[in-house]
Amino acid sequence: MDERFERFVGRYLDLVEGYDTSGYLRPTLFGFNEPFVEAVRSGFDQVLADDSFGPAEYERLSDIEFPDQETLDAYLRAMYDYLFHGGPEQPMPPG
Repeated sequence: MDERFERFVGRYLDLVEGYDTSGYLRPTLFGFNEPFVEAVRSGFDQVLADDSFGPAEYERLSDIEFPDQETLDAYLRAMYDYLFHGGPEQPMPPG
């Protein structure tokens, strides 16, 4: 997993920032240089395709606990759609 993806999750999708759905996340990501944005996109592609990336790994990066793999996968897909496909609103992790 690319260190830039891990940094993005750890900083912007963590226990504090992950629940802030005020709309700054997408513009913040695209304010970074293109290689960073592509590393984040690639990181999402990788974790969505990797069955071994689960709630424990995500919690290690973000300090946010997911109850199961299905909930995490749904959140990651929704976040990917929000960030890279113009999804209408930023998803919120389980509370």
